[in-house]
Amino acid sequence: MNFTQSFKLAIKSLLLSKMRALLTMLGIIIGVAAVIIITSLGNGMQNYMNAQFEQLGSNLIQVMVYGRGEGGTRDVSTEDMYALVEKYPQYLSGVTPYVSATAKVRQGTEDFDRTSIYGVSEAFYRADTQKTMQGSSLENGRFLRYIDVERHQNVCVIGSYLAENAFRTDPLGQTISVSGVPYMVVGVLAESGDSTEGSVDDVIYIPYANAQRLGGGYGDMYLMTSTDRDTASAAKGIIENRLFKTYQSSDYYMVMTSAEMMDAMDSMLNTLMMILILIAAISLLVGGIGIMNIMLVSVTERTREIGIRKALGARESAIMRQFVIEAATTSSLGGVLGIALGFGLSAAATVVIANVMPDTPITVSPSIAVVLIAFGVSAGIGIAFGYLPAKKAAVLNPIDALRYD
Repeated sequence: MNFTQSFKLAIKSLLLSKMRALLTMLGIIIGVAAVIIITSLGNGMQNYMNAQFEQLGSNLIQVMVYGRGEGGTRDVSTEDMYALVEKYPQYLSGVTPYVSATAKVRQGTEDFDRTSIYGVSEAFYRADTQKTMQGSSLENGRFLRYIDVERHQNVCVIGSYLAENAFRTDPLGQTISVSGVPYMVVGVLAESGDSTEGSVDDVIYIPYANAQRLGGGYGDMYLMTSTDRDTASAAKGIIENRLFKTYQSSDYYMVMTSAEMMDAMDSMLNTLMMILILIAAISLLVGGIGIMNIMLVSVTERTREIGIRKALGARESAIMRQFVIEAATTSSLGGVLGIALGFGLSAAATVVIANVMPDTPITVSPSIAVVLIAFGVSAGIGIAFGYLPAKKAAVLNPIDALRYD
């Protein structure tokens, strides 16, 4: 009996007991579909996050200073960071303090308790890209200027949420209270999130010295830019050398480029995906055990058939091949159904995400590589778990098999 005949016999056996075959394949179907939807969702999230990082620019560098070093006497000031940019213009193109402040925000009689307040310099808005260092663009007005920062003027730039909910008319030129101090609105940022309370659009930017007086942040944070992507690594080294010279230990600061942040996020996401895939793979293991169980039952049910074939001269290898092909066909068919289910769930997930989070364009689309791997694994499971029943069938004594009732 050649491969084609064995395959046709396997299909015929599955069609004779459709419900039993479906239940046998159920573990494989669920496992393959779960693996596909998890990897597809992970890839969609990864592509979305990479796109967000690309908006920030590949030359962004975050610097976080945690303390004052041994004895608490060493420190790096804002002027030192500005001086570093001036000293290495071939590597560093800009710097701004990034101060997170805590204060009560009020407009008229309404309080905005979840509004984020950040202190920055005029360098936070990049003239070359017409966006902030975090990828937001201006919708109306202007951003903070050098004179605003230098004179500690009470001016601010607000997010779209505050523009829509704190003011009934155009907010430009009007004031909003920050810790009881009126700040005049000079600019409004375009919507970059979902423009809800507490979102990235619920934000106020003020001169960094003003934010430092408000307090509330931990440590000092700076956003810096290298001249281009190729100099980002060298720029990071310059910053780290300057900080190490002051603190004499790398425990008091952290310097990270946007490329490193992207790699770190990708690594975390890949680790999470691997854990979820391993959990989903339990279904594949259960499905393999189910196939082994049903094949053992099939061998018992077809004992007389096996005895007749062996009496007619069938070799052990031919009988073994027949049952292995039958097990592989069962699991492969389950894999195909699982792939179809995975595609369906991926399409449904894309629609759900688009409706629930319209500002988060995540496309859940299975890759060809994942589909091929999923099919290969499902077929491999059938072969691996079908070997023991096939071996049992192949070694049956033809006389005992013919006498089996």
